[in-house]
Amino acid sequence: MLGAAWQSLRRNDATLRRLAKAFEEAGHELYLVGGSVRDAMLARLSHDLDFTTDARPDAVMGILEPMAETVWDTGIEFGTVSALVGGLEVEITTFRADQYDGQSRNPEVTFGDTLEGDLVRRDFRANAMALKLSAAGEHEFCDPLGGLADVAAGVLDTPDSPEVSFRDDPLRMLRACRFVSQLGFEVAPRVAEAMAAMADQIQRITVERVAVELNKLLLGTTPWEGLDLMVEAGLADFVLPELPRLRMTQDEHKQHKDVYWHSLTVLRNALVQEQNYGVEPDLELRWAALLHDCGKPDTRAFTDSGQVTFHQHEVVGAKLVRRRLRKLKFSKQLVKDISQLVFLHMRFYGYGDSAWTDSAVRRYVTDAGDLLPKLHMLVRADCTTRNKRKGARLRRNYDDLERRIEELKEKEDLAAVRPDLDGNEIMEILGLKPGPEVGQAWAFLKELRLDRGPLGRDEAIAELRAWWDAQRG
Repeated sequence: MLGAAWQSLRRNDATLRRLAKAFEEAGHELYLVGGSVRDAMLARLSHDLDFTTDARPDAVMGILEPMAETVWDTGIEFGTVSALVGGLEVEITTFRADQYDGQSRNPEVTFGDTLEGDLVRRDFRANAMALKLSAAGEHEFCDPLGGLADVAAGVLDTPDSPEVSFRDDPLRMLRACRFVSQLGFEVAPRVAEAMAAMADQIQRITVERVAVELNKLLLGTTPWEGLDLMVEAGLADFVLPELPRLRMTQDEHKQHKDVYWHSLTVLRNALVQEQNYGVEPDLELRWAALLHDCGKPDTRAFTDSGQVTFHQHEVVGAKLVRRRLRKLKFSKQLVKDISQLVFLHMRFYGYGDSAWTDSAVRRYVTDAGDLLPKLHMLVRADCTTRNKRKGARLRRNYDDLERRIEELKEKEDLAAVRPDLDGNEIMEILGLKPGPEVGQAWAFLKELRLDRGPLGRDEAIAELRAWWDAQRG
């Protein structure tokens, strides 16, 4: 594993040695630390590297400024200086020996004097390894807490007792879920027990920090595993209660597939669809996949024959998604896009039962707008039936819908369906001044365009005048 780490670091060794030389000449030590060392061992090192040093922040600034392309001091009050050096983004933090009050997650920032003191305050032992850098390239691996063994075993355990660690910073519990998603690790039994006992402490964390962790978790390689840990530990009850609410049970006479596991399966399928469509990990798609059925608990009903129904769960779900994401202080665009995907995810299911007209296809495309590629992936991910014949039929139907969309795109500009006449033309033809009547006329022509496709100017004028006469008559 150490060999893999050296291999990962080799491409950056010139910059590492250059940094080490600058710190050595200034009489200080410099260590690559934390997640950067862990990721090097896992052969997944990024271009953002974390370092720690005995030098105080002002001294770090003085060392970096002559050699860096850019230096940022936005985190200097917490002992962190960031810079761009040799094309690498580096973040260098002075040894820390913080004290926590157990009430908030904001420590009293104090600087330490030893590497061991800095490492022992970190969240997990797998993130508490360091590499002492040498200008000569003779870098020294430092692992006083046994982090290497944890990485090899794929385990997340805390340097101190998990109760002390999580009391100091409850966000670490959510970080554990995120690392399970990103790294495929498991939490140690004592960590899982502490998370379950202390889950309510996550309420001390600001929603902004929670949202950052949830997004990172969802963008991991196995997000369903991190989410399941979050639910089992009870953390989801406080940060994403819509998810554990999906764990609905039925008696033996009212069976239906478990909505919770179905949702995690759809999320898993969404990652497959990202690969199939050749796109990067998509946060909007993954949120929509996870929460697409969150309206089902509020819409569940039973027929006289005992069948379960969830009528209009997509409408209720879209409202719940908007409410939750606003509480997490997501951007307006993210809230709008994710809730719209949830709202639209059931639209396709009438396609195979009765052939859609071209008008219905246009409306599907128009309502999805720029979200259409994500809607394609979401709908395909949602086809989780165990009935192989039904699954194959759904896939064929969606293949056919995509084919028809492409055929219409060749004839029409479906990405920007607009009336055949604009507002100025409407006012000129009908002799109107700006006002609500112009908007009503425009909306009529838009509906006509969706129903019948492009009309041409003469036909559009005739239809507009006929509509206007009927309005006034």
